[in-house]
Amino acid sequence: MNSREARYKLAVAKTFLDTGLLRPSRPDRTVRSLAALRRWGPTPAAAYAGSAARYPERLAIVDERGTLTFREVHRRTNALAHGLREAGIGEGDGVAIMCRNHRGFVEVTAACSKLGASALYLNTAFAGPQIADVLARENPAAVVYDEEFTGLIAEDRTERKRFIAWRESGGERARAGDEHPHVEELIAAGATSDLEPPQEHGRVVILTSGTTGAPKGATRKEPDSIEPMAAMFSKIPLRARETTVIAAPMFHSWGFAHFTLALPLASTLVLRRRFDPEDTLRAVAQHRASALAVVPVMLQRMLELGAETVGRYDVGCLRVIAASGSALPGELATRVMDTFGEVLYNLYGSTEVAWATIATPEDLRAAPGTAGRPPLGTVVKLLDADGHEVPPGAGGRIFVANEMMFEGYTGGGNKEIIGGLMSTGDVGHFDADGRLFVDGRDDEMIISGGENVFPREVEDLLAEHPQIEDVAIVGVEDHEFGQRLRAFVVSRAGSGLSAEDVQGYVKANLARYKVPRDVLFVAELPRNATGKVLKRELQAHA
Repeated sequence: MNSREARYKLAVAKTFLDTGLLRPSRPDRTVRSLAALRRWGPTPAAAYAGSAARYPERLAIVDERGTLTFREVHRRTNALAHGLREAGIGEGDGVAIMCRNHRGFVEVTAACSKLGASALYLNTAFAGPQIADVLARENPAAVVYDEEFTGLIAEDRTERKRFIAWRESGGERARAGDEHPHVEELIAAGATSDLEPPQEHGRVVILTSGTTGAPKGATRKEPDSIEPMAAMFSKIPLRARETTVIAAPMFHSWGFAHFTLALPLASTLVLRRRFDPEDTLRAVAQHRASALAVVPVMLQRMLELGAETVGRYDVGCLRVIAASGSALPGELATRVMDTFGEVLYNLYGSTEVAWATIATPEDLRAAPGTAGRPPLGTVVKLLDADGHEVPPGAGGRIFVANEMMFEGYTGGGNKEIIGGLMSTGDVGHFDADGRLFVDGRDDEMIISGGENVFPREVEDLLAEHPQIEDVAIVGVEDHEFGQRLRAFVVSRAGSGLSAEDVQGYVKANLARYKVPRDVLFVAELPRNATGKVLKRELQAHA
């Protein structure tokens, strides 16, 4: 080990000491916890087995159904894994999960880990055709979904196994006419005994958008150790055995990151299926949460409640408000800290590169709008079009290297890699103090409310509409969502097409976040000599 590696190892050890992760406990419980880690590796399976050994009565999950301790989650996920195995799901199989934030999401994920199955997370905002396309491409052995998505899942016409994770009615047992079993039935019938670890860990697949705009599966293996988590802990002061409210959707890489960070910390997770700004504040106050994970638009919604409503809830327990998923405007960051204190941390990254930089409250006060600095063990460089590092003060394409970059898209392909660094697809610059600023996309991708949207996908859909002659989609700045979609539509003569018609058509076929919020009807689209639409002209008139 050279001196550089030694310094890194020492920094990792110090970071874990600061989190309280290495706090001593009863020797017998520590032995059982370490045994679980040796057997299972740094996986959800090991985390729940280990926490059940060390902190059996500590709350693991609080959701709308009630509470579960770590001992209960460990036994329930054992039973669920046995039940899934008896249903034909085994090591190496894929399980698609279309769930909101609740115990079912967590327990199915842990059960997959215990089986060595791979978990594919479906965006709950997807339309039926998108779901069918993703399932056809990824071909999981089973789908676990909330009852509200029954109609969407039905667009997959295969004989794939199906299980219901959450019923709106609250019923856990099969009802007359139910076609598919409920997860709770598998748990009730399954053995609670420990399983044998799989030969190979399962993988996690989170959907992102590719260059065509179709959802792509970004696959990432479970890490060989918990060392990569030190990068996050080095900048965001999460602490062991505290409580985190995850408001960001857990199918999204940011919400999922906080789920995985909570595992080694034995954190209590407070989950709600749908985001409500006041209910989120209420949950923080009621459960004395020290951390809140959000996307920036959620912060905007909370501030819109007004000082009087916000003031009803004692959220002084918060030490961390962790935001990511879309651009955090400097003005919003300042207002959040003025309201809640110096507790705001903003992560810049992507599904593919995981993380690049993290802005602390000090960064956000000194330079509102910054994306922050690289955390422990992370390299960020700005490269020019030829792949050379740009001089200090110059802008360039953002490239990142860390221990959790994805392995590639499940359908093939990867992000551009130069010298071991992966492209984020953005351009940016560093200020004189080494803080990164993201200046925009190096392509046409629009980021609206933390979701990636490519105009081509929406344009191709609308071009199929019988009353539309021509169409172009551009992104325009939006105070709440970072960007929003604006459609320029040339309708066919005498069609009588309305903006609501256009929006309804998109909503019926694509995810909600891909619906243009603005629809402008124009006589023709500006084009160059080769027929390419001049989108800069459209944006100039937006």
